Amino acid sequence: MHWYEDDVFWSDFSETMFSARRREETEALVARSPLLRFAPGARVLDLCCGPGLYLVPLARRGYALTGVDLSEVMLERARTACAEAGAEVRLVRADMLHHVEPESYDVVLNVFTSFGYFDDPRDNLQVLRNAHDSLVPGGRLLIDVLGKEVLAGWIGRPQLVELEGAYVVQRDTVLDGWTRLRTDWTLVRDGTAQEATITSFLYSGAELRALFEQAGFTQVECYGDFDGAPYDQNARRLIVSGTRATPARHEEER
Repeated sequence: MHWYEDDVFWSDFSETMFSARRREETEALVARSPLLRFAPGARVLDLCCGPGLYLVPLARRGYALTGVDLSEVMLERARTACAEAGAEVRLVRADMLHHVEPESYDVVLNVFTSFGYFDDPRDNLQVLRNAHDSLVPGGRLLIDVLGKEVLAGWIGRPQLVELEGAYVVQRDTVLDGWTRLRTDWTLVRDGTAQEATITSFLYSGAELRALFEQAGFTQVECYGDFDGAPYDQNARRLIVSGTRATPARHEEER
C-alpha cells in the first residue's frame, strides 16, 4: 500500500496539514486571490480536496463545487465541514490517476502540494491529462506545489508544528538528485511518538510548465503566490496555470 492510500495516516496527521489556522488562512486567501476568481457560476473541481478547506469558501462565492479525494476519512470531514457551513458540494471518492469527467468543468484545482504522488513520472503526467480532458475548451487547471527553487531556500532545518496537546517534528530530505522529496513526520502526543513518511516528485517552475504543455495545455503561466506575483527569488509557492485550448473555428464547423 502506498502512503497516500493509508487512511490511518490521513486521520492521524490531518491536524498537522489542515489545522484550524490553515482553514482560516484559506478562507482569507479565497477572498483576496485574483487567481481564484472565476466566472459567475463556474463549475470547479477540487482534485484531492482533503477535508474541504477550499470547498466551503469557493461554494460561498457561488461556484458549483465538486470535491474528489481517495481518502474516505478526508471526504467524511469535507462532508461535515460543508454541512456545517450550509455549502452544497458534490463529493466523489476516486483516484486522481483514473478520475476523468470529460468536458465537465470550467476550473480544476489541485492545491496543498497534492501533485507528484506517484512513483512513475508517467502517472503524474496522466493526472494532468485527466484534468485536461475534464475541462471544457477554454477551461483552466491551477496547481499549487512547493517548487524546487522555494524549497532550496529553507530545507535542512527541522520544522516544529505545535498542536493542541501535541506537536509534530517535520524533517525533509531531497532524494535522487533533486527529483524527489521525502518528508518524515514524528507526532508526539501523551508521551507517545508516532511516525509517518511521505514521498513525492519535486518540480522546478520550468519542469512543471513543460509537463503542462506535454499534457496539452496552452497559455501556461507560473506564479510565486496566489496574489499573482511572478515566480522569482521571492516566491513562496509554485503555482502553475494552464488552459485547455479552444478548437479553431474550422474544426468546430466540421
